[in-house]
Amino acid sequence: MKLPVLYIVIPCYNEQEVLPITAPLFLEKIENLISQGLCAEQSGILFVNDGSKDGTWDIIENLAASNRRYKGIKLSRNRGHQNALLAGLMHAKDYCDVTISIDCDGQDDINAMDEMMRQYNDGCDVVYGVRSKRDTDTFFKRTTAEGFYKFMKFMGVETVFNHADYRLMSKRALEGLAQFKEVNLFLRGTVPLVGYKSTSVYYERNERLAGESKYPFSKMLNLALNGITSLSVKPLRYITTIGLVMAFVSFLFIVWAIVARIMGNTVAGWTSMVGIMALIGGIQLFCLGIIGEYIGKIYSEVKQRPKYIIEKTTDED
Repeated sequence: MKLPVLYIVIPCYNEQEVLPITAPLFLEKIENLISQGLCAEQSGILFVNDGSKDGTWDIIENLAASNRRYKGIKLSRNRGHQNALLAGLMHAKDYCDVTISIDCDGQDDINAMDEMMRQYNDGCDVVYGVRSKRDTDTFFKRTTAEGFYKFMKFMGVETVFNHADYRLMSKRALEGLAQFKEVNLFLRGTVPLVGYKSTSVYYERNERLAGESKYPFSKMLNLALNGITSLSVKPLRYITTIGLVMAFVSFLFIVWAIVARIMGNTVAGWTSMVGIMALIGGIQLFCLGIIGEYIGKIYSEVKQRPKYIIEKTTDED
């Protein structure tokens, strides 16, 4: 049986502090997978430099020069985590049979890769790395993160609960992913749409080994907004529902006003009138904002700008 060629794909943005620590761990892990007969000798590690402003690319170049398993691609500018990850996956699919994507901060348990490869060899095209618990998170982080997944489900976006971007994808799954042409990426919601046989591997997440998190609450909120407006039309349907409810309430208010007028019970109600106008005006602006988000997505999609541009690879050196 021919062993599959594995590429571990790692997006990097300003990771000069943690990369020297985790890169040897990834190398040790892939050597271990090879020794177990889970992947081929040609397997490697692909770093994607997402327009880092520090010495991340220099470190990647030095790693590539020191060991043939290390490889790197440099994007022309910062394109965001999702685009950088996609760039790595699309680049790797031409050289390998299977990829495992993982962040370089050392938080995701790399030992889960063993079971991922076993599941792949058993016929799974997609294997999701799922956190078994969030004991290492603060109460705020845990609450907002779990709320993120529940909110995404409520809004009609299919995701795997407590799964980020630590996943295995076969070449066939990567080719399926390549057929999704949208510019606004949310891979956690797009990958399940590819289909094919999938499963989950559970692991405990560790503390970040060095550096600072690249996903504070503001970015998580932006990611959720991007995912919802890219993969679901439920917010627009909710707007329709709100409009129907407000129309019904307004109709009842009109009936009440007419009856009160006929019975001669009309009383000047400036406060209530202003309150109702402010409520309706606020709802209208909120709904217009949601519609504006969708129009903005349409605007960026029709321009069909490239999701990323590869400026340089370590193979060129």
